[in-house]
Amino acid sequence: MKVIHKKINHEDSRGTIRDILVSVPTDHCTIIFSKKGAVRGNHYHKKTVQYTYVIEGELLALSRRLGGRKIHKHILKAGDLQTHKPLEIHAMVAKKDCLFLAFAKGVRGGKDYEKDTYRVSPGLESGRR
Repeated sequence: MKVIHKKINHEDSRGTIRDILVSVPTDHCTIIFSKKGAVRGNHYHKKTVQYTYVIEGELLALSRRLGGRKIHKHILKAGDLQTHKPLEIHAMVAKKDCLFLAFAKGVRGGKDYEKDTYRVSPGLESGRR
């Protein structure tokens, strides 16, 4: 998992501009609201790269390479962008009510949502492998 704390690119009396993805092609984007305590993910993709951008709130992001043992943990806040590469199990726990964008490069949206999604059990938030 890669996490970037996105900076404001421009600010003036009208407000701010912040680039989320630059020169990164995507096939799908969705907006997700999660209530405090909700768990999202607990899956991986074989071909898809997934990006998560937090608009407001706070997420505990968890990831582990498929077949790996170490679970990586990061707290994501507004303005943070997380990237998950193929074969990286990922899950998110809303530490506060949270609004975020999920971008994907690969088969991941609409009627194809489950075509490159492989669920894991137990989930990463359980702390067990």
